[in-house]
Amino acid sequence: MKKLVLIVLASAVLAGCKTSPTGRTQIAFYSDQQMTQMGTASFAEIKKTQPINKDPKVNSYVNCIAEKVVAVLPTEYASQNWEVVVFEDESANAFALPGGYIGVHTGLLKIATNQDQVATVLGHEVGHVIAEHSNERVSQSSILQTGMQLGNAALEMGNVQYRNEIMQGLGLGAQYGVVLPFSRSHESEADTIGLDLMAQAGFNPKESVTLWQNMSQAGSGATPEFLSTHPAPTSRISNLQSQMSKALSEQKAAKAKGKNPQCKL
Repeated sequence: MKKLVLIVLASAVLAGCKTSPTGRTQIAFYSDQQMTQMGTASFAEIKKTQPINKDPKVNSYVNCIAEKVVAVLPTEYASQNWEVVVFEDESANAFALPGGYIGVHTGLLKIATNQDQVATVLGHEVGHVIAEHSNERVSQSSILQTGMQLGNAALEMGNVQYRNEIMQGLGLGAQYGVVLPFSRSHESEADTIGLDLMAQAGFNPKESVTLWQNMSQAGSGATPEFLSTHPAPTSRISNLQSQMSKALSEQKAAKAKGKNPQCKL
């Protein structure tokens, strides 16, 4: 049974191997069409349940920034018709979904105080999409579920004592040993991709550090990093600063091409 579990899981992993924009090996089982369908359905549901901001100035401002970031995406993504919606929500959050959807919470605009800081967040969120992180997350969930089911079956067949306790331990181990660190790797990768995107669009990459300083002051780093799906703000700032020289060069090249965003609220 142990061999069967390993063979099934190994075959699934090998079948779904891909490479992310930063060169990281990924597992992604689902097609672009399937992910687009999931993104479309999710965004439609969110629009039904979340109040939508109708302020023309706010929407124009957010759309202006989003358009600049989307314009520098790889062609397959830049050519999509992206739908950008501002939601009335006090949380400092934003998201992007496969299929060309961006949601921004009004609470974010209180923390991200200028166009460059908002571009940091939108670049990060769109970075999740072009790196196919949603596909990875769904695929990873499928693998973990299959592994747990096969493991439980093996314990049942072997009449193993304390089977329930062992399965609970395996579940906890999967959560803290695989799921959460995997999420943090996604966040760090999206930070890297987002920094490149905002700089290539002509936004000031130095403001990415200021944004996370703002987030830290607002209390977003309260959860210990090892128990969080996101890196601590201090970790994110350090990661961004280590890549700042490259980002500033990209911004300089963008400005030389006439990319000088002037999005104002």
